[in-house]
Amino acid sequence: MDTSQFWEARARRFAGSGEGLQAICSYAMPDFYNEAIDITQRAALKSLIASVGPGTRVLDYGCGVGRWTRELARRGAHVTAVDFSRTMLAEAKARTEAAGLSGNCRFVNSDVSSLELAERFDVIMGVTVLQHVLGEERLTQTVARLARMLRPGGRMVLVEAAPSQDYKHCDTATFNARPLATYVAALEAAGLEIQDVRGVDPAPFKLWVVPRFRSWPRPLALAALALATVISLPVDLLLARMLTGRAWHKVVVATVPGDVL
Repeated sequence: MDTSQFWEARARRFAGSGEGLQAICSYAMPDFYNEAIDITQRAALKSLIASVGPGTRVLDYGCGVGRWTRELARRGAHVTAVDFSRTMLAEAKARTEAAGLSGNCRFVNSDVSSLELAERFDVIMGVTVLQHVLGEERLTQTVARLARMLRPGGRMVLVEAAPSQDYKHCDTATFNARPLATYVAALEAAGLEIQDVRGVDPAPFKLWVVPRFRSWPRPLALAALALATVISLPVDLLLARMLTGRAWHKVVVATVPGDVL
């Protein structure tokens, strides 16, 4: 199964279920675990999303079921939501229509690595998307492509798995665990300046359980994951900024030089 088939199958199975988090966060993991991921991501992005005002032109690439598209549209932003899974994009559009936010959004079916849009944006945002762009050259080219869509003074916001240690053993056919330095280098090669880096989830407990989750007996795995999640959540929410270097996921904010927002 190639990457596009994987995401389409994932979307068909989970995008319409509940909040769709199993389709866009941790694949097929329990709801409580994905809800914790959603909470920590929202906390890490809260101030950045709050800084987006009415009329701001935003590109939400790899939009999934549109959770960030809707958050930004509620603030009056004009959002272009992009995903290469037609099922995922249809679900995002349906959820946006149900929320009464369609007037602020448009939806584009495209792979981010080949995205071509004439419009220039104030904010370009992607949450756990580039970690699925395989190959370092393709990553660098994709970041450069996105950077060309920023207007002068615009900023790019990434949330990606960017561990400080070597976690190459976590790589799969659809995922690369790259160090933070790789993303920084790609952004700087695209002519952007790093404005901020902040942690999302520094608590290590989930990393002890998740790689073993499917190999353990189901009751044991669920109990261990629930305990790790309960212990991790307050640590992630209270200490993410202080322990950025220990975080598995990191927020990276980059700007067009000379006009930092």
